[in-house]
Amino acid sequence: MDQLSALDALSALSHETRLEVFRLLVQVGPSGLPAGDIAENLSVLQNTMSTHLSILSRAGLVKRMREGRVIRYCADYEVMRSLIQYLLEDCCAGDKVICRPFMKMAASKC
Repeated sequence: MDQLSALDALSALSHETRLEVFRLLVQVGPSGLPAGDIAENLSVLQNTMSTHLSILSRAGLVKRMREGRVIRYCADYEVMRSLIQYLLEDCCAGDKVICRPFMKMAASKC
């Protein structure tokens, strides 16, 4: 991940509702949730949720899949891992003993 992509992702996550959406989608897993279910689960108006989901999608943090008239969203785990790895790239002045647990966690598959 490059610096601009990291900034886009962090900017998208810097809003309370978008962070809640992303965390919900991470918890739900690869199957994701329809946009309406996300809005209902977080008690957010659907048109407001649509804006938040668009911002997360543009930042690459969520993927959308059309199922007829419904759009299902899921977290993009690869982008999430890339962001974590980018943030930890120069961790602890290169002391691998300190950083190893974080890097293992970032590299592990869900």
